[in-house]
Amino acid sequence: MNKKDLINIVDEQLKKNTQQSLLEFNKKRIAKDKSEKKNKKVRVIDLFAGIGGIRIGFESVFNNIEVVFTSEIDKHAQQTYIANFGNKINGDITKIDADKVPSHDILLAGFPCQAFSLAGLKRGFDDTRGTLFFDVARIAALHRPSVIFLENVKGFKNHDKGRTFQIVRKALEDLEYKVFAGVLNSKHFGVPQNRERIFLMCFQDQEIEFDFDKLKNIEIESRLGDILQKNPDVKYTLSDKLWLGHQKRKARNVSKGYGFGYSLFNEDSKYTSTISARYYKDGSEILIHQEGINPRKLTPREAARLQGFPENFKIPKSDVQAYKQFGNSVSVPVIQVLANEIKKLNIF
Repeated sequence: MNKKDLINIVDEQLKKNTQQSLLEFNKKRIAKDKSEKKNKKVRVIDLFAGIGGIRIGFESVFNNIEVVFTSEIDKHAQQTYIANFGNKINGDITKIDADKVPSHDILLAGFPCQAFSLAGLKRGFDDTRGTLFFDVARIAALHRPSVIFLENVKGFKNHDKGRTFQIVRKALEDLEYKVFAGVLNSKHFGVPQNRERIFLMCFQDQEIEFDFDKLKNIEIESRLGDILQKNPDVKYTLSDKLWLGHQKRKARNVSKGYGFGYSLFNEDSKYTSTISARYYKDGSEILIHQEGINPRKLTPREAARLQGFPENFKIPKSDVQAYKQFGNSVSVPVIQVLANEIKKLNIF
């Protein structure tokens, strides 16, 4: 073998060894990256947190979530939140400076819907001053989370002739977020409740695409009987006086062409009407038929189930507060589906 052939053989062997080394190195690097990504905590803040319905949805999908900050102003909701999650609750977010909020990857907020007083749609972020959305915007402006997840009532999109939604969207886009919005109904996600809510999914990565339309094709059937308790306490059965009042009011409204009044459901109903924070007053929007006796209200546990909360969720001792809190909350299974779609994007 001459010197040239030997050099060629050595070169080929070195080349082969180098390729193998690079291959092994890349395998180890990829494995390390996956491990680090898997073990990395996804830092989350929960604003206008209520009793933590949005948080539950995200925590059930991401096993590496760390909620680093929570804000809720209602003292009764705070008590329920602490009973279930144990962590500190910060109060009025309007009184907390953005730099006092920890850095985070995801911002969650079920912010209240408010009209915007300033005219025009040109100032984006500044147009939101004086509203509770401004507090979402000022925190996002400082911390730049990868994802902003917002929830509101369906009417938010058309509130103030659509102006409110336009200002919020422009403010988020001015903060360089790509915004996707869609209305989803709980009754399509295995929850026996007709509840439409709008969701805004906002991403820092401008290359991300999100399709709400595909989620509208989901049809998970439900049945009210599946969430009803057996032998509920008789205190939830309407008194003769209250039941008669409901019937008279409905007859009066129907005669005037309003059609407003109580709504009656049974075990075979696919879904109920929307539970609201006022349910504690008389339960008229969701009454459960009982054979041979007056209908009844939902129990607090049934109200929790109607929103998809887990069975181990601790419910307030006060029925009034329980109804208010679940009526103000979100349907957890809908949040779970949206959180899972975010997870599929491999942002974290």
